Amino acid sequence: MSINWFPGHMHKARKEIAEVMPQVDIIIEMLDARIPFSSENPLVPQLRKDTPCIKVLNKADLADPALTARWVDYFAEQKNVRAIPISQQQPEQIKALLELCNSMLPERNLELRAARAMIMGIPNVGKSTLINTLAGRIIAKTGNEAGVTKAQQRIKLENNVILTDTPGFLWPKLSPTTCGYRLAVTGAIKDTVFDYADIALFAADYLLQAYPAAVMARFGLTEQPENDLALLDAIGMRRGAMRKGGVVDLEKAGAILITELRAGNLGPITLETPEMVSQELIDAKAEEAAKSAEKAEREAERKRKAQKRYR
Repeated sequence: MSINWFPGHMHKARKEIAEVMPQVDIIIEMLDARIPFSSENPLVPQLRKDTPCIKVLNKADLADPALTARWVDYFAEQKNVRAIPISQQQPEQIKALLELCNSMLPERNLELRAARAMIMGIPNVGKSTLINTLAGRIIAKTGNEAGVTKAQQRIKLENNVILTDTPGFLWPKLSPTTCGYRLAVTGAIKDTVFDYADIALFAADYLLQAYPAAVMARFGLTEQPENDLALLDAIGMRRGAMRKGGVVDLEKAGAILITELRAGNLGPITLETPEMVSQELIDAKAEEAAKSAEKAEREAERKRKAQKRYR
């Protein structure tokens, strides 16, 4: 199954961002620390070009700290990019973001002209909460769901920074397909776009490989389930997510797993590593090439049949 979500307001947001980008001095891109690659919009590099960029790894308190450190190093290798992990529960980390903005613009005299920053990010990554913390007052509407911010707005911050807020937007085709699943697992895609059983099986498979002890401890399991379906069955039986006839309701059991994961009840979890996504990109490119070759062969066959027909 392929998961995609690109409603009309996201297309509008992308066009508006492209229009004002030439006026921006620095980009602040909000990422989910649990999925730094999957939450990184591939359209942003096209829009920002050489503009300096700060990758804010938000929700770092929910992510595996060892893997977060590796992701910070990963982004540091990119030109004009810095990464900083933050937690909404630690405002001092958020305040340090303004200092970083200034340090990445060493040639700018901020006393003469304010730094013009733009904050970007996928839906439900925490942009509005961060803006309110930076501003010291409620400016941006917040909500634990995707697609709350609908239009741009400018906010004057401390340290002579003018911040442009933008609506969260995804991209038309989520590739590799695993990116769509991770975005769904963490809540960046509206729950109406997918079913919990599908993404829960995806999450269960990964958790059993990467964090089996955390899963077993949270759900009180004495033996490790042998696969993703067995894990959902175990969760359903432990939490009473059953249907008539003593059959586990996979939809309800899946919703329990995803809800617990999103809330951080399984402990600090990161759903991807730099090495993992590098391999996924290679596989996705090979798959795309195979599909293109197959399509070209079908088209060639169609032309051969057409030529025979009219001879």
